[in-house]
Amino acid sequence: MTDGKIGGAALVRNNRNINYSIEGDLMNSKTWPTILTALIAAVTLAACATQQAKAPEKIYGTPGSPSATATISGKQLPPPPDTAFGGKIERDAIDSTPYWPPRVVPPKGAPNILLIITDDAGYGVSSTFGGVIPTPAMDRIAEMGLRYTHFHSTAVCSPTRASLITGRNHHQMGTGSIPELSTGYPGYNAIMTKDKATIARILKGHGYVTSWFGKNHNTPDLQVSKIGPYDQWPIGLGFDYFYGFMGGDTSQWQPGNLVRNTTYIYPFDDDPDFNLITAMADEAIEYMRTVDALNPDQPFFVYYAPGATHAPHHPTPEWIEKISDMHLFDDGWNTLRETIFANQKRLGVIPAEAQLTPWPEDLISPPTWPTPTTRSAASSRRSRIWAGSRCRASICRWRRRCSSTTSGDRTRPIHICRSAGPGPLARRSRGPRW
Repeated sequence: MTDGKIGGAALVRNNRNINYSIEGDLMNSKTWPTILTALIAAVTLAACATQQAKAPEKIYGTPGSPSATATISGKQLPPPPDTAFGGKIERDAIDSTPYWPPRVVPPKGAPNILLIITDDAGYGVSSTFGGVIPTPAMDRIAEMGLRYTHFHSTAVCSPTRASLITGRNHHQMGTGSIPELSTGYPGYNAIMTKDKATIARILKGHGYVTSWFGKNHNTPDLQVSKIGPYDQWPIGLGFDYFYGFMGGDTSQWQPGNLVRNTTYIYPFDDDPDFNLITAMADEAIEYMRTVDALNPDQPFFVYYAPGATHAPHHPTPEWIEKISDMHLFDDGWNTLRETIFANQKRLGVIPAEAQLTPWPEDLISPPTWPTPTTRSAASSRRSRIWAGSRCRASICRWRRRCSSTTSGDRTRPIHICRSAGPGPLARRSRGPRW
């Protein structure tokens, strides 16, 4: 397995294919995760590269004043402490000069990063990649940016996320499987060792504020209690703020594993209408509003991981009704498959000469849907409920919120359309608001 190559990949920029090929060992621990996190790092730090090449460290403002700031090269994180006292100490305070070490900040123009990963939503789900479920906010991001159509998947939730936030092979992060199936062997103990930093810790070292909203399925089972330890929680992995749930899934109505930072909370006790997807979007938007209000020049990194499309599926009734009125699944599984395939060809996310895989009738009977049966009716309803969950991910609210802030022009969204599968997209580094 050491000769596996990544090749023939395609990007779609404004519906034009840009072909590239990357030579690498698929099973090597340094290939695909590095490429994936490089996507985040490149978008984030592109504005920093030129300035840091000219000056490894530059001080802004009056040196020694409380408002003095500095940018760093990032060769060592955290940077060496500034132990040199640049002031003057005399017998009398009136004759002395105070001195504060400069505060580390990102270089001017460093972008905000919004990394969104939706759970259990395959490549052909959203309209952005040819699916029938409308995702207009994602469509707009794609039209202004890039669709990535060649994406390595670990095929499991926790390993994908461990790789995504660190740029490393999931076995290097101790996440060969989900924490519930961890073993006492290397690569499978669910422990992220301290010598492997997350992208949040790296950006925090450069002066970013960092936050995580939603699903955290990367903490060992033995450490999710109210008393920690917390070093494997988001707060211990470089994230300044965490609002989300511990584990692989939760109720969207009564999430018993909901946490703010390191404290379990139960907001649904006093709110019969509480819904986690709505609350999570409210929390994240308020967080960005607070950052923007206190310091419009402060770049942020937001990792947003809703769990709505992972079981249990709990969309609100109005979203089930909206999807039902669209009749997206009435024609049955076979017709839906053909429609999505044609849409993907039209968008250029699969080759124009691609052929739809024939149904293996010698192995399994073909689906009879839409033939009216109890089973087909149940399948159609499940699809509508799931689609309602997908649409409730609140991405449109994100778009409106970011567009209304003073920092909206420098916010770079990256959306992974599944926690364990392909389909990322990103807004290019320059252009109109998303």
